[in-house]
Amino acid sequence: MTSFKSRMFNFLIRNGHFLRGKLRKEKFDFNTSIVDFRERCEKGAAKYAKIPIGVTVNAQTIEGLNSEWLIPEGTNREKVILYVHGGGYVSGSCSDHRGFVSKFAKYTGVTNLVYEYRLAPENAYPAALDDSVKIYQWLLTSGYKSENIIIAGESAGGGLCLAILLALKEHQIAMPVAAVAISPWTDLTCSGDSYKTKNNVSPAPLDSWIVFSKYYVGNNQADLPLISPLFGDLKGLPPLLINSGVDDELFDDGERFYKKAKEAGVTVTFRKGIGMVHCYPLLAPMFPEATAAMDEIVSFIRQYLKMN
Repeated sequence: MTSFKSRMFNFLIRNGHFLRGKLRKEKFDFNTSIVDFRERCEKGAAKYAKIPIGVTVNAQTIEGLNSEWLIPEGTNREKVILYVHGGGYVSGSCSDHRGFVSKFAKYTGVTNLVYEYRLAPENAYPAALDDSVKIYQWLLTSGYKSENIIIAGESAGGGLCLAILLALKEHQIAMPVAAVAISPWTDLTCSGDSYKTKNNVSPAPLDSWIVFSKYYVGNNQADLPLISPLFGDLKGLPPLLINSGVDDELFDDGERFYKKAKEAGVTVTFRKGIGMVHCYPLLAPMFPEATAAMDEIVSFIRQYLKMN
């Protein structure tokens, strides 16, 4: 049974439109302003952008991209998490993820590198993927060993995290030791049942995933594996931890990817959060289920980076 605190927080998240004085959930279409959406994301994130004590933030331009190192005190600087931010491929930045990623760095005790890949609709596929592979290769050429790198991401960033692995495999580039995907968007055809069945309990605006998909896919096919990693050949991927909230439109994306990865012989763990919403581990320590999910992610990362 879910905790009272989780039910309370999830209720507030699902019904955020009431708190904003709106009787109904917002619905996205192709007239919805993406610029305004980005501004709202930035303003919303600013409320939770407090940096934990002991975490240092260092900005750097890497391969022409705005990037930030989030460095916990006492960390082994030879190890790094390449953090891939979410935002439906149309939003997301170092600043609007600073609060989440700095806490992630604090929990794990590992330096995190977050970067701003180019966003759609101005830059459709393969811009985000190309930028991500360049950043990863920069880490390798800068002295980081692949066995000391983990790629992690949430939402679209979780899906992009998995697409990066497929791209590295395709180009025969040394893969990271492991990867973590939180509520990953793995199917931009939006074919999973949860896109329909979870509409009413998900906090995401109605039809937002369909709009975001069109913007990122551009003139390509949505089922291309490097766009929708669910449709890729998953053999040979490194160990994975996937976490998805059951009350999320992307739940099927996580579960279906897990099943396919397992069939392909990948060492993969899947955790489904009963009664949980999108990316709930990042809400730790607000309620016990989020904390437990984050604790599992931390244990996984520390195991594969040999920090235990």
